[in-house]
Amino acid sequence: MPRTLRTLLTDDLLTRIHDRAAGHDRDNTFPFDDLAELVEVGYLRAFVPERLGGAGLTLEEVAREQARLGAAAPATALAVNMHLVVTGLAALLVARGDESVEFVLRDAAAGEVFAFGNSEAGNDLVMFGSRTRAEPDGEGGYRYFGTKIFTSLSPVWTRLATFGLDDSDPDDPRLVHGVVRREGVRTRDDWDTLGMRATQSATTELDGAHAPADRVYRSLPPGPSADSFVFALFAVFEVLLAAVYTGVGRRAVELGAAAARRRTSMKYDGRSYAQDPDIRWKVADAALAQDGAELQVFALARDVDEQVDHGSRWFAQLVGLKVRATESARTVVDLALRVSGGGSYFSGNELGRLYRDVLAGIFHPSDDESAHATVATSVLGPVEE
Repeated sequence: MPRTLRTLLTDDLLTRIHDRAAGHDRDNTFPFDDLAELVEVGYLRAFVPERLGGAGLTLEEVAREQARLGAAAPATALAVNMHLVVTGLAALLVARGDESVEFVLRDAAAGEVFAFGNSEAGNDLVMFGSRTRAEPDGEGGYRYFGTKIFTSLSPVWTRLATFGLDDSDPDDPRLVHGVVRREGVRTRDDWDTLGMRATQSATTELDGAHAPADRVYRSLPPGPSADSFVFALFAVFEVLLAAVYTGVGRRAVELGAAAARRRTSMKYDGRSYAQDPDIRWKVADAALAQDGAELQVFALARDVDEQVDHGSRWFAQLVGLKVRATESARTVVDLALRVSGGGSYFSGNELGRLYRDVLAGIFHPSDDESAHATVATSVLGPVEE
C-alpha cells in the first residue's frame, strides 16, 4: 500500500517565493516576505509534534519539502534549514525518549525562530572542539564568549543554539550546548557573499550571552562522542542540507531542458538544440546525476525515521550523503549552464545565480577531508599510531 507523504508548501506559495529570489540576491537582502508566508502555513512548526500544535512531519517529509523549497529559492531554503535542523534534532531526540530538548519544540510552537550558532573560523574540529568560552554562572547555566560565523537567519532569530568549551576544571573540560537569546549578542553587518546571499548568515559575537540551567541540554567531553545528541545533529543536519542542494539540482535540470528546447541551431536547419545529440547527452548526464542524488537523500532520511540499524556505518553514510549531494548538485548546474549557452553568464540569469548558490555546498560540514577520513575509518579502521 503506498505511503501518504504530507506537505505544507503549496505550488502557489513556492511560485511567489521563487519570483522574489532574484531580487533578494541582487539587493543582498533577507527574504522577510518568504519567512512570513512560511510562518503562516506552519512550516517553522513542521517538526513540532501534533500534541504541541505542530505538523509532526517526519525527516523524509521535511527533506522532500526542503528540496522543493531549494528548487524555488535556494537561499530561503538554506536559511530556514537552520531552524529546521534545531527543531528536527529536538523532535528526533524527544521521540526516542530524551526530554532534555523538549523546550525547543515548545518554543518553536510558540513562534520562536531558532538559529544555529556553532561554526567558528579556524575550528576544523567543528562539533568536537570550540574556540568559544562557556563560563558557568554558578546556578547550572552558562555565559558564552566567542565569535560564531555563518549564522543564518541573523536578522530574525529569537533563539540561538550554540556551544562552547568550559575548561574551568582542567581535568574535565566540557563542551556545553545551550540556547541563548539576543542579550549579550552582537550581529555584524558583514554578509556580502558570492552566493546564498538572502540567507544573511552574518558573523555573531557572543559577549556573555546567557543560557540558564533549563536551556543547557548537553555537556560532553571534547572529541567524538556516542551521545544520542551528536547522532541526531548529524542526521538532521546532513540530510536537510543535502535536500536543499538536491533541490538546486532539480531546478537546474528544468532550466537546462527548457533552454535546450528553446534554443535553435543553424547547423541543424533551425531545429532546437533538444535534437542535438551532444546536448541530449549533457542533459541526460545531468538527469542521471540528479536522479541518483534525490533517491539517496530520501532513502537515508527514511532510514533515520524508521531507525534502521546501520551500526558503525551511520556517520559514514551521513557525511557521504552530504558530499555526494552537494557535489552532484554542482555537476548538474554546470551541465545545465553548458546546455543553456552564453545567456546564462549574465548576472540576472537564474542559472547564473544557481551556479553561485551551489558553490556554498563546498563550505558546509562535513567537508571533503573530514568526510573521507570518516568513510575510510568505517571501511579500514582507524589509522595506526
